[in-house]
Amino acid sequence: MSQQQAAIAVEQISPNALKVIQRLEDEGYSAYLVGGGVRDLLLGGKPKDFDVSTDATPEQVRQLFRNSRIIGRRFRIVHVLYGREVIEVTTFRGHHPQGGDGDSNKHSAVSDSGRLLRDNVYGSIEEDALRRDFTVNALYYQPSSDTILDFCGGLEDLEKRRLTLIGEPATRYREDPVRMLRAVRFCAKLNFEMSPGVVAPLDELAPLLHDIPPARLFDEVLKLFMSGAALATYRELLRYKLLGFLFPASNRILAQGDEVSEHFIAAMLRNTDLRIQQGKPVTPAFLYGALLWPSVRQQAEALVKQGESPVQARQQAGIASIEHQIQHTSIPRRFSTPMREIWDLQHRLENPRGPEHLLTLTRFRAAYDFLVLREEAGEETGGLGDWWTRYQEADEQARQELTGELRPSRPPRKRTRRNRRGTRRKFSDQVP
Repeated sequence: MSQQQAAIAVEQISPNALKVIQRLEDEGYSAYLVGGGVRDLLLGGKPKDFDVSTDATPEQVRQLFRNSRIIGRRFRIVHVLYGREVIEVTTFRGHHPQGGDGDSNKHSAVSDSGRLLRDNVYGSIEEDALRRDFTVNALYYQPSSDTILDFCGGLEDLEKRRLTLIGEPATRYREDPVRMLRAVRFCAKLNFEMSPGVVAPLDELAPLLHDIPPARLFDEVLKLFMSGAALATYRELLRYKLLGFLFPASNRILAQGDEVSEHFIAAMLRNTDLRIQQGKPVTPAFLYGALLWPSVRQQAEALVKQGESPVQARQQAGIASIEHQIQHTSIPRRFSTPMREIWDLQHRLENPRGPEHLLTLTRFRAAYDFLVLREEAGEETGGLGDWWTRYQEADEQARQELTGELRPSRPPRKRTRRNRRGTRRKFSDQVP
């Protein structure tokens, strides 16, 4: 174990996290900031979350803070609530007993594949450090002394911008396959490189992601693509062949060399990163809608060739794509419903009748942004993305002119006359 001064300004730390640590120490417990918050502070970033690790049990922490609740069964942790801010407090984890008696099995459980099903065995800070995933996330900061405790060489890896697993990599991935996704996310977010040990087991163990509940993978997808490095994360997922375990249909289409889909997804993720940098909201409905669009588009085109109308084809393709996707990552209805609305509006924006009314629809802006991204990616939209951009910026007279541009020119109506038998005949059909 190494210990060194951190030179972290206290102003950079959440006052509520400092309150939690101070209260625990006042009651005789050890308490430290740990994890990504410490890592990001040392890298000069601004952490969004501050986690606390302590030798107090969840029940003891709960007794100290009336504004807290114990959550989780697999990992029992405490959330201390300060308005909208949540300080997550975890108890030092210990090593799992080998074999164990009946009582230990209440606190520890491992599946046949090696995945941790329950992990509530408590231990020392040294044991806790060895139980964490990556060395750069196993740094403990004590605010009162402004010191960093490093048990696993995390400071050296931080300096070299290198991601290293603690322990035997294959075992750690089997304990929790989501660590493979976390490795990709950290490397993309921090501009780190994976150490050889992190990379080596990926091909063999990636299928273990199939064992992760779809609800948990939904949450992981949001972390992957809504942390400000979506495009870099996407490229890392492709690089390490992990995208197919999250979005198999779209991954299959990308593997076929569909450049339009590739450009569309990249443009969407680039736009997502920009919005996050600008402090603008990003909705999972738009994110998932775009990531599934290659599948929707391909299925809809196949249905149209079979004689289905474009509107019905897209609706059927959308339903089928969602049903297939939720077998891999869940999609709560509060997101799947607006997803389908965005998809359905694509046809109406491509065939605008009553454009003034369309502007008032709740999903118009999201559907318009979606259409523009499709057009920029090279998808055939009839130039309607550009048309809608001009229409929104135009005054009333200019809007009327733009609407007139959409009316197809009709050929002149052919004159007819009746022949002696009273039937109508086109002039062009008569013999001169």
